[in-house]
Amino acid sequence: MSNPTVSAIVTDIEGTTTDINFVHKVLFPYAHAKLPDFLSANSATPAVAEQIDAVRSEMGDPDATLEAVINQLLHWIETDQKVTPLKALQGMVWADGYQRGDFKGHLYSDVAPALRQWKDSGKALYVYSSGSVQAQKLLFGYSDEGDLTPLFSGYFDTHIGHKREAASYQRIVTELDLPAEAVLFLSDVVEELDAAKQAGMQTLQLVREGTQPGKHHACVTRFDEIAL
Repeated sequence: MSNPTVSAIVTDIEGTTTDINFVHKVLFPYAHAKLPDFLSANSATPAVAEQIDAVRSEMGDPDATLEAVINQLLHWIETDQKVTPLKALQGMVWADGYQRGDFKGHLYSDVAPALRQWKDSGKALYVYSSGSVQAQKLLFGYSDEGDLTPLFSGYFDTHIGHKREAASYQRIVTELDLPAEAVLFLSDVVEELDAAKQAGMQTLQLVREGTQPGKHHACVTRFDEIAL
């Protein structure tokens, strides 16, 4: 990277550190299969009940039955909706799966060595993903490279804002208490990179298999091609 110096790196997950297929062919089907029984068994648990009420609020139906809530959640999974209470509930189901050893968090082979190198060189590392903070910590905590959570200084999800809106990245910069130009954002999605650049961040597009390179951001195919 050219100047200014990068002090912090914020990375996306899906399509950037992690194969999209892991999310769409492992995590989403697992949540779809397990969510109905999980909600039926845990609907009275305060943390779960809070999210069920949040789903009812999203539906505009405060009196929706648990069955209706479950059907709405399954529909959101099937249509890949970025709805905050869905993400929270998926995270709870995935936590169970990770802890049972049903799967491990996938990372591209170039990711963990680069993260360790950047951390060792004094860069602050953060995650910004549409998946919940809990889901992010689970993926990196139960990754096929071991527990990488000690490498990260913080995590951001849709509570900070949506990933294609510049205001979300401005909020992240405020939280990091750094000049925007000292923060590098990594993603495979051009619209996310556009929003980050609009907020003043440096940007790099990860062009993994199946990703279309954009025209307005520097591109790399692997983390070990990133020179800071």
